[in-house]
Amino acid sequence: MSTTNKVTTKWLGNMAFESDNPSGHNLKIDIAKEDGGDGSGYRPKALMLSSLAGCSGLDVAAMIKKMKLEVEEFTIETIANLTDEHPKFYDAVTVEYHFTGPNLHEKKLQRAVDLSIEKYCGVMEMFRQFATMEIKTVFHHSK
Repeated sequence: MSTTNKVTTKWLGNMAFESDNPSGHNLKIDIAKEDGGDGSGYRPKALMLSSLAGCSGLDVAAMIKKMKLEVEEFTIETIANLTDEHPKFYDAVTVEYHFTGPNLHEKKLQRAVDLSIEKYCGVMEMFRQFATMEIKTVFHHSK
């Protein structure tokens, strides 16, 4: 049986909104002052990139934990190209997985990334419906 998520988003005035989440946490959405907002919240399109990184990051973090891998720092950078014409959307996205540590097991970490992007991350699959995806994994060996 499928799962349904419900999110309620309420207008706060001017260009700001507050959106709830099934987790019970809320977030504020707004646009930049130069676009008529107050700049007091998250930008909607950038939130999509956070969702993408968060979804895949949770997968990879779970596998790091399960495989008992040593990772000092794990960062995901998402770089997206926004089209020029309205409605503007991301047509190309690069996702960079950065791992830092003295004892990185590169093969296992790459396997964790591959499993996330190919099998587990639903947000990645949604992005594939409208954007060209490029995936990079970078290993930073510390001493």
